[in-house]
Amino acid sequence: MTRDSTKAKLVEKQMRNWEITRQQRLDVEKHKQVKEVADFVTISRAVGSAGGRVAHRLAERLGWPLFDKEILQHMAGDNQVRTRLYEKMDERDTGWLESMMRNLLQGEFRKEDYFYRLSETILTLARQGPAVFLGRGADFVLPQDRGLRVRLLAPEKTRVREFAKQAQCDERVARARIDRIERERVEFIRQFFGKQKADPMRFDLMINLGRVTHDEAIEMIITALRLRGVAAG
Repeated sequence: MTRDSTKAKLVEKQMRNWEITRQQRLDVEKHKQVKEVADFVTISRAVGSAGGRVAHRLAERLGWPLFDKEILQHMAGDNQVRTRLYEKMDERDTGWLESMMRNLLQGEFRKEDYFYRLSETILTLARQGPAVFLGRGADFVLPQDRGLRVRLLAPEKTRVREFAKQAQCDERVARARIDRIERERVEFIRQFFGKQKADPMRFDLMINLGRVTHDEAIEMIITALRLRGVAAG
């Protein structure tokens, strides 16, 4: 199985989950005022923190689809997938999306630009159904007064050891690769959002995975959602 076909299958799986949760939201809110966006969690994680595993388990616990970096990149580059998303939208949805895109974009981004397509994809997903977003600066794209924004951290030694284990390399190589990936992430945030990636004010909740278990981290996030009135877990 090729890498592209594997990505396509992951996208299809999450799209099916999204369509199910979208319909459930429509059924519940049929006689209510529809929110600007559905409930969501954005997760930013330090390289090697195992935050990706926490995000996947959280999505399973919530019964929400998970859209990570690879899935979002694939969707942003696949016109058929994005057409499938837009077909679910009505005039009110498209008007809201156009307004959000105007407010979000700074400078001359064209509709075929990657950042434009990425932002449009994230907003369209969140408009119609609950989801967990992992990486890609989704917390900057989505409405700032909605959702829960989480940062997952771990001590450097723990991250280097975890990365070396996953990449099957020695710790010296792991540390160098972590530094490179972190620099790339900082540059991505700076280039497209004009922000400093390390700013703690981005987040509602910061969790040190060197001090708590994955189960405890998930319970913290679930508790935070419940305190905000989200029927979670």
